[in-house]
Amino acid sequence: MSFEAGDRVRVTTVGDDGLPVVRYGTVGGVTGTNGPIVVMLDGELGGDVLDLSEVELVSITSLELRLDGDDLIDDAALRRGLTALWCAEADAAGLALESLHHLSPEAGGVRDSPDSWVLAELVTGGEHYVLRAARQPNEPGAVCVRADRPNRWDWIS
Repeated sequence: MSFEAGDRVRVTTVGDDGLPVVRYGTVGGVTGTNGPIVVMLDGELGGDVLDLSEVELVSITSLELRLDGDDLIDDAALRRGLTALWCAEADAAGLALESLHHLSPEAGGVRDSPDSWVLAELVTGGEHYVLRAARQPNEPGAVCVRADRPNRWDWIS
């Protein structure tokens, strides 16, 4: 992946406690195709020189909120809160939403498979997306909230 000055990025590292730390910033400079790159992290003065393995380009479809707890997807009241949590993460990442429409707010979204719910429709950059919460098959108890392109079905009559 190549980066350019001004790109919004997510930096994932491991904190002193062994837990993942996610921060956002802007690419300040690129030293070469294989890195490292200089990232101006939000809320900090100066830039940090980072390895490419720690940096990911931020886009509406790359932004994921991963949370522990099946109850977050099983309970309608908790599921309704997932949209607000994802929107807060999108704001921290510097992504601007043009509109957001909750689907079936009283039910906490619309079930689209046994393990996922579509929570909302959103528009950013003139493009339409759906916000989906899904159980993670390889991570028992984990829930991932992310924006995807909506499924388009061709009806055959």
